[in-house]
Order: sequence, then C-alpha cells, then structure tokens
Amino acid sequence: MYYEIFILGVIIFGIMFATGQISFSKLISDNEVLFRKLKESDWDFYVKAKYGNAVNPDILFNKRIRNGLIAMLVAFFWGLTSGLSAIKIVIVVAAGYFTFKITYSDLKNYYKKHIFEIDQLLPHYLKSIEILIQHYTVPVAIGKSINDAPEIFKPGLEDLINAINSGDDTINPYMEFAKTYPVRDSMRMMRLLFRLSLGRQERKQEQLLTFSKSISSLQQKARETRYKNRLDKMESMTMKMLITTGVGVMIILILAVLQMINL
Repeated sequence: MYYEIFILGVIIFGIMFATGQISFSKLISDNEVLFRKLKESDWDFYVKAKYGNAVNPDILFNKRIRNGLIAMLVAFFWGLTSGLSAIKIVIVVAAGYFTFKITYSDLKNYYKKHIFEIDQLLPHYLKSIEILIQHYTVPVAIGKSINDAPEIFKPGLEDLINAINSGDDTINPYMEFAKTYPVRDSMRMMRLLFRLSLGRQERKQEQLLTFSKSISSLQQKARETRYKNRLDKMESMTMKMLITTGVGVMIILILAVLQMINL
C-alpha cells in the first residue's frame, strides 16, 4: 500500500512540475536570500576555473538547489512507504544535502587535478619562451609560442596577446594570465616576463639569465613533486597489498581454527 502511495505521489508531483503548477525556479527566486546562505565562498571561482565565462555561477548554483530539493522530495516519498521516523527524516535531509554538494565536490576535485597539470606543464612552456625571447621581443615570442603551447594554456595566451595588441602595455595582461593559472610562482614568472618586455637591449642578457635560473628552479620543483606523487602512490599500493594479504591470512587462520574445533 505504501509503495503505491510513493509511486502515485511521484507521478502527481511530476505532472504538476511539467504543467507549471509547481515551479522550482519560483520557489528558489522567492527564497533566494535564504538559499544564498548555502553558497560556498569559492563557488564562483571554481565554476570560472572550469567553464570560464561560458557558464553563469548563479544559474548553476540554482540548478544545485533544484536538484537537492528534488532529491529530498523523492526521499520524502520513499520515507512514506513505511512511515516517517526521525531516522528517515535525517536520511531525507542527507539525500538533499549530498545531491546539493556533489557538484561542488566535483568542481573542486577538477580544479585540484587541473592545477596539478598546469603546475607540471608551466616550467616546460616557459623554457620554450626563454628560447624564443633570445631572438624576439617578449610579445612576439609569446605570439609565436601559442601554436606549440600546451592546449591548456592557449586560451590564456590568446587573451594575453589580444590585450597587448590592443595597446595595453601595462603589467595587467600578464597578471591576468597568472590569475587564470594560479600555480606555484606563476605571478613571479609573469612579472619577470613583463620586465623583460620593458628591458633595454643591453640588460636583456642579464634579465634572461635571471629568468632562466627561475625556470630551472621551477622545473626541479616540478620533477620533485612528480617523483613524490609517484612514491606516495607506490607506498599506498604497497600498504593496500599488505593489508589485503594480512586480512587474507587472518581469515585463513580463523577458518583453520574453526575447522580444528569442529573436529
């Protein structure tokens, strides 16, 4: 009987949503001040890190609210199948909260993976820039590097070059690139590039030497990080194997003891 109520309730609410009699959009807009208190302080940053300006963080946040409410509604009807209790009410709230948070967690994990990839690729890209700067000015070298640059940097490099070509000769385009890829020493490296673009020809070799030393240091740090991650992964796999082997041995010993007792 309870399952019939659950199915009937879901169908009725589905029809009401489809016909517009109940609107999640209106519910969210009417309670926007309340729902905004659930918004994480770094939500906009993570959305822009993955989608750029292609996605509005507020619209995506409203979708999270809607999905959480739907999950709570479905869990509520499920709870009615055998009568609501305090535990089921907690489950209803947890289902909504989990559904609401899952998108944020996915974006955060993407950002961490994205940043690690950038952190490993940036020193190698800067090395190619260093070689080009020996023959060209900094803006020309950056422009020539775009085709061979890692795909992950191309949008930021195009924005950088477009800003310079439009007449912006300040440090702002370089800093915008560093903010787009906020990894280890990116701000400092962009400042060095900007100084190179302003430097006189007689000081170019001196500035290039400083730039080259900084790149070498970044490459060394990137190698150390990569090796450390590999070592941590191997240690983790070794621990899992040891734990699995230990549990297996314990189970065999317990079974052997039980068999001896039965004899």
